[in-house]
Order: sequence, then C-alpha cells, then structure tokens
Amino acid sequence: MRRFVRLVFVIALVALTWIGAGQPQAALAGASLNSADAKLATEFGKKIDLNNTNISNFKSYRGLYPTLAQKVIANAPYDSAEDVLNIAGLSDRQTSLLKEYLDAGTFTVTPVDPVFNEGDDRINNGAYK
Repeated sequence: MRRFVRLVFVIALVALTWIGAGQPQAALAGASLNSADAKLATEFGKKIDLNNTNISNFKSYRGLYPTLAQKVIANAPYDSAEDVLNIAGLSDRQTSLLKEYLDAGTFTVTPVDPVFNEGDDRINNGAYK
C-alpha cells in the first residue's frame, strides 16, 4: 500500500510539473519598468550615483574599492557630487583620486531611493563575482 501511495504521489508530482512547464510566463517584452529599472536606464546606470550605488559598482574604478568606496557610501547622502570631496578624514591621495573621477564625470547624485538603499544592500548585496 505504501508503494502504491508513493507511486501515485510521484506521478501526480511529475504531471503537475509537466503541466506547469507549459504555462506561459509573464510577458517581459513591453512590460512597464519598475522604479529600479527606470532609474538604471538613466544617467544612474552609466555613472556612480553617490547616494544610491552599491559598493560593488566601485570595483571598475582603480583606487576606489573597497576602502574609499566604503567611506563614500558611509557619508551619503550628498546634495551634489562635489560634496564627496568634503568627507572628513580623507588623505590627500584619496581627495585627489576622488577629484580625478569627479572631473572625469564619473559621479552623479540623484535623490536617495529606498529601492537601492534598503538594509545593508549598498555595502553587501550578496552578489559576488
């Protein structure tokens, strides 16, 4: 009897899985963007937004990751990109490095968005590459 119940259960599970696999997924093309996707499609997605960017986005920029990036994030929010130069305790080297990236147009500032700032996601979002 136990074997029969197990067999029926396995057949039902396989059947439900097979039936569910044929169901159409939500249409992705033409779907409206959520607030995070909409923001990523703007300047935010091309530059480092000092108020919203995750620490891992600083990896592409020599000298910023991880120490200086952590200071930048810890002192946010900023009213303008230039405010990053006013972080207390920066060394001369760190200030000159930030100025170089600032002059190159690497940084931008947009209003703080909870989508990008909830919890500790800016410091560690759990995405490791």
